Amino acid sequence: MASITNRKSEWILCPICHCRTRIRVLKDTTLLNFPLFCPKCKREMLINIVDSKICVIKELN
Repeated sequence: MASITNRKSEWILCPICHCRTRIRVLKDTTLLNFPLFCPKCKREMLINIVDSKICVIKELN
């Protein structure tokens, strides 16, 4: 079994300001209704990630 350091992972970028958040995901990760917070623009939103594509459901602030 490969560890996370051996597998290709990437940072989730904020869909609003396009800066890096504190969350890393693998290429095959699926997230549904995930609350994402951006430390730079201070916004929180619900997102879905399927097939490495981010879709914003709604902003929470």
